[in-house]
Amino acid sequence: MNIAILHYSVPPIVGGVESVIAHHAQLMSADGHSVRLLAARGESLPTGDHASDQIPLNIIPLADSRHTRVAQMKEQLDRGEVTPDFESLRDELAEQLQGALSGMDILVAHNICSLNKNLALTAALYQLNIARKLPLLILWHHDLAWTTPRYRSELHDGYPWDLLKTAWTDATQVTVSEMRQEELSDLMKIDKSQIRVIPNGVDVGGFLKLEEQTLGYIKKLDLLQASPLLLLPVRITSRKNIEMALHILAVLRNDWPSAQMVITGPLGPHNPANLQYFEKLSALREELELKNSAHFLAELTNEFIPDEVVSDFYKLADALLFPSFEEGFGIPILEAGFAGIPVFCSDILPLKKLGGEFVHYFSPEENPNVAAKMMAEYFKSDKVFGLRASIREQFTWERIYQSKIKPLLGRSSLQRDTK
Repeated sequence: MNIAILHYSVPPIVGGVESVIAHHAQLMSADGHSVRLLAARGESLPTGDHASDQIPLNIIPLADSRHTRVAQMKEQLDRGEVTPDFESLRDELAEQLQGALSGMDILVAHNICSLNKNLALTAALYQLNIARKLPLLILWHHDLAWTTPRYRSELHDGYPWDLLKTAWTDATQVTVSEMRQEELSDLMKIDKSQIRVIPNGVDVGGFLKLEEQTLGYIKKLDLLQASPLLLLPVRITSRKNIEMALHILAVLRNDWPSAQMVITGPLGPHNPANLQYFEKLSALREELELKNSAHFLAELTNEFIPDEVVSDFYKLADALLFPSFEEGFGIPILEAGFAGIPVFCSDILPLKKLGGEFVHYFSPEENPNVAAKMMAEYFKSDKVFGLRASIREQFTWERIYQSKIKPLLGRSSLQRDTK
């Protein structure tokens, strides 16, 4: 589909709505849609490694909330004055919008019909809407002028201010939260069921500054669905007791069905028996039905995994699981401490010396049920993990797009086909 996204400005202009627009546009583009930005300020958005991979921006100078003519008009409107200047500006914008929207299937307008930053733009959009000269219209409300005390002195009864509290014909209403949904429902006198709630999200890769290689593993292994995600950053050698980690994971999944584990290391380089050990682990993984939840990165690459990528997994993981029979020191304990994740490890002397009273211990000979129960109880009670798990489940941009935005676009396409 051809999708246009309209706002006063887009990145690199800094703002919460501008950031949301960037994520929406890039996700839509990655999903195969042709996306166009409409704004007064900003730049085209990159979508790939090549300079030609861009989401284009159509500049409409009068859409700016800070344009000189718009600012002068707003001073008049704030006093309750609707002058011929307003009508002239509205008509110019309507003409420019209609041209910019040629060939578009959907228009997503962010805050244009919620705030009084540029009421001529709001009125131009409304004029095209009632004349049925718009593509399918989605009004995305982040803020509402009529429910915000600081805007109250700028608002007056009648046109054009009432456009900000009117349920426009044939427009899909979207708010970013249940609170905004409640406010919009009261404001427009429409049922909440007519207003979709699509929250803002977090770009995990960007926020955590993850390496491209790490992002590839996340996507291939679907790691953002893990809850909890365990990290075992060791080479594949028998002294690391990886079979116990597999048994612990299998039991833990009784309480946490979405639990996953990543083993980052390659086969140990100095012992031919390590290949046999890995084959044994692979067979055990099949037996425990962990094929899609216990991940050996050695199966994905023969190359050395950089320290930066291993560090990324500490940022992603919910806990370090470290059941070694033998360690000379135990660097993962230190790394987990700096990363701020809990440690569950064997009670051998070097690890106890490093972890002291701050980590959770079990015998490397322990029944895996005991260690798994310890971990399950921890995850049930730890509020930091609870918040992380909730965010991963509901508030990553990828999850929001797949569960809410993509169905909205598909429904809009169906509406067009049936008209």
